[in-house]
Amino acid sequence: MAAAAKIVASRTAFLLCDLQVAFRSAIWNFDDVEATAGKMLRAAKIFEIPVLITEQNPKALGVTVPFPALDSLRESALVFGPWPKKRFSMMIPEVEACLKERGVQDVVLFGIESHICVLQTALDLLRSSYSVHVLADGISSVNKGERQIAISTMRQAGARVTTSESVLYQLMEDATDPRFKMFVTLIKEEKERTQKITANLLETL
Repeated sequence: MAAAAKIVASRTAFLLCDLQVAFRSAIWNFDDVEATAGKMLRAAKIFEIPVLITEQNPKALGVTVPFPALDSLRESALVFGPWPKKRFSMMIPEVEACLKERGVQDVVLFGIESHICVLQTALDLLRSSYSVHVLADGISSVNKGERQIAISTMRQAGARVTTSESVLYQLMEDATDPRFKMFVTLIKEEKERTQKITANLLETL
């Protein structure tokens, strides 16, 4: 199991777990999870971080939410997937191969459901010695109470439970970085929504 260390952009990947349209009416605070994911996808373009996407049984459950940021990421060859799966964990052969090929060490994980696919993905990543950072403002479940138990389980297993803004500032690291202007624009544009999501999702922890 890898120790949860500071995230470094050059060795990081974002994993977007099964955030599919069919779940919109079922997941507690789905809109907040979607908004956090959208912010992370915008940030992925700034930091040139690969985004790996899976979909749980898409023939039955439909496709990933259509994020505008994905088009730009695809043009930059930063999107991998979406890969269909029936296994709950995202650690299917395609994902495992992609992480290894890109030399990823730090994984930022967000999506649904907290206590099923997200949890099992985190545990498998830890077992494979990745440093795992789970976004508390980027995961949820059908049943609100499952979220807190899943977060506790992941933390006990060795994952770093954090927030989208905390992760993004770690990636930015230095205000003299030439990307800082784009970064701070993103933070400002997302400020009100981030405050709302923090109030909705983090008060339960």
